[in-house]
Amino acid sequence: MNAYLLSRSLGLIGPQSLQRAETNRLLHAVQPAPGIRFDGSDDANASASIPTAGGDGTLHENWAHKAGVNALVIDRFEGRYMLSGGAESSIALWDLEATESTAKSFVYRPAGVVRPSTSSHKFGITQLSFYPFDSLAFLSSSYDHTLKIYSSETLSVSASFDLNSFVYSHSVSPIADHLLVACATQHPAVRLVDLRTGASAHSLAGHQGAVLTVAWSPRCECILASGGSDGTVRLWDIRRSAGCLGVLDLEDSVGVGGEDGLGKNARLRERGKAHAGACNGVVWTDSGHNLVTAGHDERVRVWDAATGANALSHFGAIIKNTHLSTLLPLVVPSQVVPAGQHIMFYPNEKEILMFDLFNGMLQKRLRVPGVAVAQARGSAGQRNIRNRVTSLAWRPGNVEMYSASSDGTVRAWLPRTKEDADAEQEAEEVGSGNDEDERRKRKREALDTVYRDLTRQKITFN
Repeated sequence: MNAYLLSRSLGLIGPQSLQRAETNRLLHAVQPAPGIRFDGSDDANASASIPTAGGDGTLHENWAHKAGVNALVIDRFEGRYMLSGGAESSIALWDLEATESTAKSFVYRPAGVVRPSTSSHKFGITQLSFYPFDSLAFLSSSYDHTLKIYSSETLSVSASFDLNSFVYSHSVSPIADHLLVACATQHPAVRLVDLRTGASAHSLAGHQGAVLTVAWSPRCECILASGGSDGTVRLWDIRRSAGCLGVLDLEDSVGVGGEDGLGKNARLRERGKAHAGACNGVVWTDSGHNLVTAGHDERVRVWDAATGANALSHFGAIIKNTHLSTLLPLVVPSQVVPAGQHIMFYPNEKEILMFDLFNGMLQKRLRVPGVAVAQARGSAGQRNIRNRVTSLAWRPGNVEMYSASSDGTVRAWLPRTKEDADAEQEAEEVGSGNDEDERRKRKREALDTVYRDLTRQKITFN
């Protein structure tokens, strides 16, 4: 770091390079913060029956949703508000600025909760997203076949859309003004819901099974990617009558340009599979140049969005992915890492894996504190579930990550550098030194008291 400071003082690098070097250093120092907890219980006694394990191995009683947390999202404007969706259909709103950023221990309470009612969702939440242009509204999808819009201020339902099948995930374009919400449902077609008219605009047919995940391009407002249970990943242009631009093929490493850039030995875009099993995760890099997909073949693949070529990134045999629910890798924003680098976090059951996105090198394994089998309580009573990470969320403007787990907890992951550890150790040593001085002072005072008592007492000899 001193080399960067010297280069900056000499004018050899710009302020952005120095900032990226510092944020990249903090990124590689991210660790679990067991002192930061999220408690969604109604009262202190309500959480006593559902303990979960903390970072020190002891049981604590904080859970965000008692039946498990399915979805997590943080607003991209202020990075202040976070939404969590529970398996029991509740939604909680958290204010991340309720405490100082330097606090090492704090228990967050919900700023508001959407509880089960006649107007809210009936079954578990599948995905949450804030309105694309401000954080005053958010969308939620559920296994109850509906997509709903809520007001962030009143937490009341503004609109509801019945799609007549399970809604596994949804996506809103971060740049478009067409206000079309793409929905991945049990039906073998991508459903587009127009928020202006309140109607399902049209469907994009092509998948041979349920559509499990969708994602709008952050670069082109009309381009959409979808992954399905048939193992295919399709790219769509909603301006075209045919819709589908083609599919991604795991055996194609040259793309539509071919070996010479003019189409030599280029594969057809109508056939091919991106994964040997169901694809339940599709995310774009923030530049829109690459696409990252995850599938039940326990593989994560990176694609060139312009050509459809497989980048042949290999992440090893440690990847796990067996659940039908949406599982989205988290690609770290490009402004956090040095130019040309890309970092991905992958929710791998009971751990979070940190990879270099293109060479597949494992940078770090973040162990999730807790028990392997957790107790969750829903409408059907208490049940044992396999504890796993279900969702990841990045806090914009900070080097902070939050994870949701099926044991009902939301965990914070914050940077803790060597300098931080040294400072904490020094503070502890100073504190222990002060305690030792206090003990010595008390001993001296006790001895002085005994001495004074002895000297004041008259001693007679018989």
